[in-house]
Amino acid sequence: MIVIRMGLNSIAVAVLLLAATASYASEADEVVIGDVARGQDVYNGTCVACHGENGKGELPGIPDLTQADGPLSKSDDVLLQNMIEGVAKEDAFIEMPPMGGNPDLSEQDIAHVLSYMRDTFGQQ
Repeated sequence: MIVIRMGLNSIAVAVLLLAATASYASEADEVVIGDVARGQDVYNGTCVACHGENGKGELPGIPDLTQADGPLSKSDDVLLQNMIEGVAKEDAFIEMPPMGGNPDLSEQDIAHVLSYMRDTFGQQ
């Protein structure tokens, strides 16, 4: 049996190191919304094909992002989940695929797109 003897100072240092590591990991994994310019780049490269430059939807069943009671009336959490995981609606011509159909996008990219859509299509 191995016995490790640690003084109170050693234990306190170990606890602080663990807490700092856990805090850093959670901050690194956190999605931060805000870069409208990056969101515009991603939207124009991925989302515009279905949602259009004006956000009104280019295909039957694609929701109008400019309507006050449209998709952007939902919370960020719901929208991020839908954008990341995809959405299937009965009346849509096609389903929205996960990550807008672009597997190269990150969750942070999706968060930037949401910022761009809110800023551009008027739903704050």
